[in-house]
Amino acid sequence: MPRRLGRKLMLSITVIVIIVAAVSGLVNIKTEENQLLNTMVLGADQLSKGITSATWHAMLDDNRQAAYEVMQTIAAKQGIDRIRMYNSAGQVMFSTRPDDPRGGAPAGLDASQNLRITEAPGGHRLLEMRTPIFNEPSCSQAACHAHPRSTKVLGMLDLQLSLESVDHEVANMKYRVLLVTGVEITLISLFIIFFTRRFLGRPIERLIEGIKAVSQMNLEKPIGVEHSSEEIDELARSFDVMRERLRTAVAELNQFTQNLEIKVEERTRQLQAAQKKLLHTDRLASLGTLSASVAHEINNPISGVLNLSMLLQRMLKTDGVPPERLEEFRKYLTQITNETARVGRIVSDLLAFSRRSKPQRAPADLNKVVRTTLSLVQHKMKLSNVEVTTALAESLPDIQCDGSQIQQVVLNLLLNAAEATQSKPERRVAVGTAAEPDSVVLTISDNGEGISPENQAKIFDPFFTTKSEGKGVGLGLAVSYGIVQAHGGEIEVKSKVGEGTTFTITLPLEQAAAAAVQPGWQAETPAPR
Repeated sequence: MPRRLGRKLMLSITVIVIIVAAVSGLVNIKTEENQLLNTMVLGADQLSKGITSATWHAMLDDNRQAAYEVMQTIAAKQGIDRIRMYNSAGQVMFSTRPDDPRGGAPAGLDASQNLRITEAPGGHRLLEMRTPIFNEPSCSQAACHAHPRSTKVLGMLDLQLSLESVDHEVANMKYRVLLVTGVEITLISLFIIFFTRRFLGRPIERLIEGIKAVSQMNLEKPIGVEHSSEEIDELARSFDVMRERLRTAVAELNQFTQNLEIKVEERTRQLQAAQKKLLHTDRLASLGTLSASVAHEINNPISGVLNLSMLLQRMLKTDGVPPERLEEFRKYLTQITNETARVGRIVSDLLAFSRRSKPQRAPADLNKVVRTTLSLVQHKMKLSNVEVTTALAESLPDIQCDGSQIQQVVLNLLLNAAEATQSKPERRVAVGTAAEPDSVVLTISDNGEGISPENQAKIFDPFFTTKSEGKGVGLGLAVSYGIVQAHGGEIEVKSKVGEGTTFTITLPLEQAAAAAVQPGWQAETPAPR
C-alpha cells in the first residue's frame, strides 16, 4: 500500500471504479443473455405451435406420412437441430434424424416440463422445447375415432433448437463489454490521476515545500496554492498568515537580540572598567597594608646609614683619615653601601608591585613570583611573629601568565593567612608549589581559626568579609578568584574551624593557557562550594 495520500486516493478510486465496472459489465452480459434466451424461447414456442397447426389437418385425417413430411421440411431450416414426435405412451414415433431410435420403452409424458437447455456434444448449447398435443374435440369427434374422448394428451412435439448463434453472440458481447469496460476504466483512471494531481497532489506538494522553507527559516516565500479546492486554499491562506506572523515575530526577536547585544557590550565595557578599578583598588589596599611594615623596614637601614655617616664624619680629620683607623673607615663605608642597597631593593620591589602595567602573557617562573612576594611581606611577618615555611618544587616549568597579577594573588593569600593566625600562640604559614602533567599547583596554608561551612560559599563574593570594620573591604579573594579564572585555572579552599585553612591554586601550562588573562578580563562570581 503506497504511503502518499494522492497515490492512496487514486488507487482506492481506481479499485472502486474497476469493481463497479466489472459488476456493471456482468449485469449487462447476464441481462443481454437472458433477453436472447427469452427471444429464442418465444421463437421456439411459436415454431412449435406453428408445426402443430401445420400438421393438424394431416393428423385429423390420420395421414401420418404427410405430417412427417411437414416436420421434415421445417427441420431442414437453419437453427433447428431436431424435431421428434412422441405418442401418448411416451414412445418416439418420428424424428427428423434418421439415426434416432424409434419406439422403445414408454418414457412417460410430463406436460408441465416443456423447456430445458442441454449441452450438445459439439460444445454448444441446445434449447429443447416440448409442446403437448391435446385431444381436442374436433379430433375425438372425428369419423376415424382414432382416440377416445377420455384421452386428454395424444402425444408431444419435441423441438430442439441450436443455441450456437446465441452463444456466439454472448461471447462477442462479453468481449465488447470487456473492451468497453477496459476503456472506461483506463479513461476514468487517467481522469482520476489528472484531477488528483491537479487539485490534491500538487497543492499538497506546495504546502510541504512551504513547511520545509519555514523549517529552514525562509519566511519570505509565500505558498502559491490557488484555485485548488476550498479546503486546501483555506489551509494555504492560514499557513501564509502563520508564516507572516512568524516572520514578524522573528524580526522583532532579531531586533530585540541586536538591542540586547548592544546593551550587553555596553555593560561589558562598563564591567571591564569597573573590574580594572577593582583590581587597582585591591592593589592599593595591599600597598596600604604593607606601607607600615615597609616604612619600618626602610627606617632601620636609613637610621644605620645616618649613624654610620655621623661616625665617619667624626673619624675624618683635617688631613684625612688617620692611618690606624683606615680599615675601620672602610668597614663602615661597606656597611653604608649594603644598607643603602637594601633600601633600594625594598623600594624597587614595592614599586614593581604597585606599578600599573598592561595585562600581558609571558612565560613566568611561579617560584620566582612566590619568592618576590615573600620578600615584600617578610618584615611584616617578622613583626607579627608569623613563621613562614616554603616547600618550592625544583625545576618547576614556566607558565603563561601575567606575573604581576599572579603576584597580587599570592600577596592577598599570604596577608589573609597571616591575619587568620592572630589568635594562635604559634602563628604558622606554609607555602608550597608542585608540578603536574599539564599544570602547576600553588598551596598556601595556615593554622588559623578556619572558615565556617556557611561562609565558605561566600568568601569569593565581592565585599564579603569576616574582618572587623576598618580591617578590610572584602575585595582580596574576589579579585584573586577573577585573576585565576581569567588564567584558565582553578582555586579551591579546604578549611576546618579551629585547625586552619588551605588554598590550592591550579594554573595550566602553555598548552592550556589560551584562556589566560587578556585586557579587560572578567571575574565571575563562583558557584557556592
